[in-house]
Amino acid sequence: MLSKKEVVTRLSTIELFRESLKFSAGHFTVFSSTDRENLHGHDYRVHAYLTTVIEDEGLSFDYRFYEEKLYALCRELDKAVLVAELCKYLKVSEEDDYYYIYFNAEKIIFLKRDVKILPIHNVTVEELSNWFLQKLLLQREQLDSHRVQKIEIKILSGLGRSGSATWIK
Repeated sequence: MLSKKEVVTRLSTIELFRESLKFSAGHFTVFSSTDRENLHGHDYRVHAYLTTVIEDEGLSFDYRFYEEKLYALCRELDKAVLVAELCKYLKVSEEDDYYYIYFNAEKIIFLKRDVKILPIHNVTVEELSNWFLQKLLLQREQLDSHRVQKIEIKILSGLGRSGSATWIK
């Protein structure tokens, strides 16, 4: 048995994967300078795992804060065509109401209102999970006050297909 002087840190992982944490988006993955997928879409799901300290009251934190952040990010991507701004094989330009995406010998034209340009290297579950993670890490004050030790974000593009990104304090 531990004495009163010995401090035991109790950790718990809060898992967030509600029905509302989803978005539908179009994309194409780029494989090389000459090979890409055709434009298609997925119904993506977001799962978040936050490892934190359990406080004396038996509570880690009010996890609605993170649900609301994740939900807002899902809404930001919902019903959009996602384009990877940092992809070395794409060139993105804009004129008036249009984005022009250049790939190999192709010129792909989209209305701006239908597109979300993301600062990622490719539109994959790996990159999307990292994008979500980076957005949560902007909440440093809350992460510190909630004593979050680890975050894992998993993006699912369908049954049996997912990618994740992890941050450890």
